[in-house]
Amino acid sequence: MLLSDKVCLITGAASLRGIGRATARLFAEHGGRVVILDLDAGQAEAAAREIGPDHLGLACNVVDRAACQRAADEVVGRFGRIDVLVNNAGITQPLKIMDIAPENYDAVTDVNLRGTLYMSQAVIPQMRAQQSGSIVCMSSVSAQRGGGIFGGPHYSAAKGGVLGLCKAMARELGPDGIRANSVTPGLIQTDITGGKLTDALKAEIIKGIPLARLGVADDVAKACLFLASDLSAYTTGAVIDVNGGMLIH
Repeated sequence: MLLSDKVCLITGAASLRGIGRATARLFAEHGGRVVILDLDAGQAEAAAREIGPDHLGLACNVVDRAACQRAADEVVGRFGRIDVLVNNAGITQPLKIMDIAPENYDAVTDVNLRGTLYMSQAVIPQMRAQQSGSIVCMSSVSAQRGGGIFGGPHYSAAKGGVLGLCKAMARELGPDGIRANSVTPGLIQTDITGGKLTDALKAEIIKGIPLARLGVADDVAKACLFLASDLSAYTTGAVIDVNGGMLIH
């Protein structure tokens, strides 16, 4: 049991076929006490019930710093500690560079980048008090290759910012016993991508993937498990590619 007695927060984890939900299930299987954070309290609570009786679902808008702090405080009040944070909440928009309006830029960078900062700020004091913790940040292959399949340039910029923020956190927080690492998924079949992937498009994309298949949410969840657990005790500031070889660099 890689996460026995560890309290694990995962943002944006209520979506049934999402990376966050898959990560929550896997963490629970490995003994973690999971806290699912999402915009809708009812959906977060239902997702927590689905993975087992000892888990918690809370409403939290990651772009609201006070909401992030309330969620962290409630978790500490109930469980006494926070061991893992997975900054999974994110949104994307398939826009070209000249079609990005201010409201598009604000929405995508707020959830992906500002949300990662605010939620991390909410848990760091408790992790510092414990002198231990693992923060996992969800970036994207889009940040590395200058665009993905569905995300626009503002999405690439936001996810690139996540990489820089996470590395800076790793450097600053290492002396406090807190590790910070990023995961960069390639094209993963989730609720977000499901309606856009035709059979013809899948076949075309797979031609550029050495492992000859598209990713699934569990592929990313397993990387998160490694980074959350003591298997990665001497790993911080790292970027774990989960893309089947779509980008090799």
